[in-house]
Amino acid sequence: MNSLFDLKNKNALITGASSGLGKQFAQALAMQGANVAMAARRIDRLEELSKELQGYGVKTLSIKTDVTKELEVQATVEKVVSEWGKIDIVVNCAGVTAIAEAQKMTHEQWQKVIDTNLTGMFFVCKHAGEKMIAQKYGKIINIASMYGVVGNVEFPVVNYHASKFGAVGITKGLAAEWAKYGITVNAIGPGFFESEMTAAAINTPDFQKLVQVKCPMGRIGKPGELNGILVYLASDASSYCTGQIICVDGGWTAV
Repeated sequence: MNSLFDLKNKNALITGASSGLGKQFAQALAMQGANVAMAARRIDRLEELSKELQGYGVKTLSIKTDVTKELEVQATVEKVVSEWGKIDIVVNCAGVTAIAEAQKMTHEQWQKVIDTNLTGMFFVCKHAGEKMIAQKYGKIINIASMYGVVGNVEFPVVNYHASKFGAVGITKGLAAEWAKYGITVNAIGPGFFESEMTAAAINTPDFQKLVQVKCPMGRIGKPGELNGILVYLASDASSYCTGQIICVDGGWTAV
């Protein structure tokens, strides 16, 4: 069984790796033996993380990338392939949010979220997928959200919902289109986990009360509680799993 989850000699590309879940996912894959290429806008943070990951005996790359710019995404993919020969695993984790009531939301607030969370995800899938098609193998893991499965009355984020429902759509569409090439495409739908993006919203007494009511487990996720599903989807243990959105949310979407 251990060999099913072994990622030695696999090359992974993770976007949004400079903080939050992206950083955590880079650590998790490196601990399983994967070489990790990290892409984000804050290169200094990537270089700091790179030194840490090399302690696991893996190779790393730090690449400054804005996923909303297709040419930068294409160059990032080409760099990984040029350095390492192939990309086996992609984790699309770059994401932003902008809270605003729908009737007051500006075009800028809408577009920023769609460009990063949805269009940026597509750019990465497109260019990494081209390489995976040529090698007849690939594991794409899109980080969606439980808010890509259900709506909510807690936070006015219709732009975020649209982007994450779209991420689920990209996942299912590409899973069907690329299955014949030996590529699996799946999505993880996290519930609430503390990160740079969520900290201000969730560290309030009102939010803690909300969690007690809405989440059967009565708490937010702990660091590392997404790592198991990530490694499963990145490894050959999930060879017959594709087109799925797996929510890891303490049961939030079950009730």
